[in-house]
Amino acid sequence: MSISSSDSLASAASTSRRGFLQAAALAVGGLVVALRLPAQAPVRAMTVYKDPNCGCCEQWVAHVKKAGFVVTVRDTADMDSVKASFGVPSGLSSCHTARVGSYTIEGHVPADLIVKLLKDQPVGRGLAVPGMPMGSPGMEQGGQKDAYDILLFDKAGKTRVFASR
Repeated sequence: MSISSSDSLASAASTSRRGFLQAAALAVGGLVVALRLPAQAPVRAMTVYKDPNCGCCEQWVAHVKKAGFVVTVRDTADMDSVKASFGVPSGLSSCHTARVGSYTIEGHVPADLIVKLLKDQPVGRGLAVPGMPMGSPGMEQGGQKDAYDILLFDKAGKTRVFASR
């Protein structure tokens, strides 16, 4: 028994339609699954410049990593040059300096406020927590906690209180 060429064409067309319908069903199923998945949080890359011997800096890095930041640490003994290159006013100086997006983060700034900064995008050069207040992220010492301000600073070195803790 031989199969005519019209039977072969019909069989090929049927196979082709079946394959198309299967691919379409998979694509629609994939779209439904993708729509049901929660949105992924954006990757927040951060570079932290710190003295290689600073323990509180390491604790602050752990704090921002826990909040979802992907951190690259650059150890340097010349922190003054780092701060100057990112425009950190001398009166706002602390022990470490970070860059996230186009902003500079100076000192023990809480991670939730960095997230707020990135979300709100205020005009400014960055955030700073001058000095090393007890109880700030990386400076936890038992129950001791100092009140402190998180300052937004601009290119001219002017500041305003961004938040208080």
